[in-house]
Amino acid sequence: MDIDDPRLMPQNVPPSFNAEQADNLEDIEKQFAVKVVQHMETYWAILEKVKGSSLRLTKYDDEIYEHLQKDFPEFDPTETIDEDKMKSKQGKERWRNFMMAYEKMIDDYNFGTMLRSNAKYEYGRDEVIFVPRMQFYAVEIARNRKGLNDWIYEKAQAEKGQGNKA
Repeated sequence: MDIDDPRLMPQNVPPSFNAEQADNLEDIEKQFAVKVVQHMETYWAILEKVKGSSLRLTKYDDEIYEHLQKDFPEFDPTETIDEDKMKSKQGKERWRNFMMAYEKMIDDYNFGTMLRSNAKYEYGRDEVIFVPRMQFYAVEIARNRKGLNDWIYEKAQAEKGQGNKA
């Protein structure tokens, strides 16, 4: 299943819905939370079935990766992300400029999603950062290029093998 499968979209939200002018309705918040969790679960399930190093998240992966390296030369996908630095005034401005290049290319480029703060860890309450989807793509593409998510596939395959022996 594609990580951006339209079937994962919240139900009963009319196409004319304007989030900027909407009240903060509890049902909409719940639908938003469901979509975020579904995205997270879908991505993890994909990583369990396909090595991250052979996975393409978008048709623009090469461009996104090169752009990330150009705009964030200090970014090291092996390091834990400093959320405070990422969300500082300067960090937000740098990321906003980066993301806007994909406004017309990537669906839901600014939709919120969960990003693991470090590729060494599974999703967990203390290991995630809430970010726009473009930040997720940029970071995860870099991690996948470096093979940092391959352990997820290897672990899932080892567990699957153990289950077959029982």
